[in-house]
Amino acid sequence: MGKNKVNILMADDDVEDIELIEEAILNIEPDATLHKFFNGNSVLEYLRSAPDDSLPCLIVLDYNMPELKGSEVLSFMKSKKRYDTIPKVVLSTSNAYRHQHECLNNGASEYIVKPDNMKELQSLAKKLLTYCNGIA
Repeated sequence: MGKNKVNILMADDDVEDIELIEEAILNIEPDATLHKFFNGNSVLEYLRSAPDDSLPCLIVLDYNMPELKGSEVLSFMKSKKRYDTIPKVVLSTSNAYRHQHECLNNGASEYIVKPDNMKELQSLAKKLLTYCNGIA
């Protein structure tokens, strides 16, 4: 895709969802690195300990996760300037307006309802990768 290293953070408590999205991304960008987490607290622990030059080019969060919801993780990141330039996308099975509104108000670049077929999953992977290449 480009010379820049694709380094994506993904958090979802559904292992299968992470694996499907990871596979779709790696089919397009085989050299991508995905850091996978299953709850909001582990995302924040990782981000706090990551050096500035190792921060991800994209953060993908599920809305409903144990410990901290995606919107709560976004709220924390919104309060820290070092995360301002990182695009944040929420992927959720929920299409509830209040969830979308909450996430967008807390700094999400986009709120996307999870795809339910492989064609949509491939399109989603392409879209997510554009965030890492500055095209989005």
